[in-house]
Amino acid sequence: MTSLGAAGKTSSASCGRNVFGALIACATLAMCVSAGVSMRGSGGTTMSLAGITWRGEGDLMSQKQHGTCVAPVQQGLRWGCSVKTADNICCFNRHFAEYAGYFESTSFLAEANQERTVFRDSVTGLPLFVAPVGRSWDAFVSESKVHGWPSFRKQEVIWDNVRVLDNGETVSVNGTHLGHNLPDAKGWRFCINLVSVAGHALGGGDDDALPVESALQGSDVRSETTD
Repeated sequence: MTSLGAAGKTSSASCGRNVFGALIACATLAMCVSAGVSMRGSGGTTMSLAGITWRGEGDLMSQKQHGTCVAPVQQGLRWGCSVKTADNICCFNRHFAEYAGYFESTSFLAEANQERTVFRDSVTGLPLFVAPVGRSWDAFVSESKVHGWPSFRKQEVIWDNVRVLDNGETVSVNGTHLGHNLPDAKGWRFCINLVSVAGHALGGGDDDALPVESALQGSDVRSETTD
């Protein structure tokens, strides 16, 4: 996975701090993209999570008011994230990422709520991920450090607001590029740019407050036949 430096320039980066593991992850993503590997199930089915369809259509990332986004990213993003880098990655990009380990260079680890942090769309403020869920904060941070980016499991995704395209690209329902789904032996792993999920709750509310209607729906995966 190629990353964008703080100034928005392309630089070489791996999908993890461990070079060997990074090459495997990058190769997996590259093969999926180049071969057009589908995220669909077999036999004409679309995978769904607890009755919520996660698969996004390509037109989600069509051109809008600001690149693929409905607006520019918010000013004053959480944890001191770069607005310029966020705007490039969220709205004018489909493949590049912040550099590996970027989240460790911010105030995220020092300031995040270790009991429950809600990660919000840097453009719209909609809640996209919640962590930790079903594991400890230390386990979430440890996995994220190994890979170089915040790494979420399916039970930590707010599926009302997140979609996964056929090539694994993970986006918000409003067209914000978030990162990619890079499955490993444990299952789905969402490798997400911190700059894409550093938004504030609209209206000045508690950034870590999770609306009742934004229930987590990731505990079960099943197949449903589609027309």
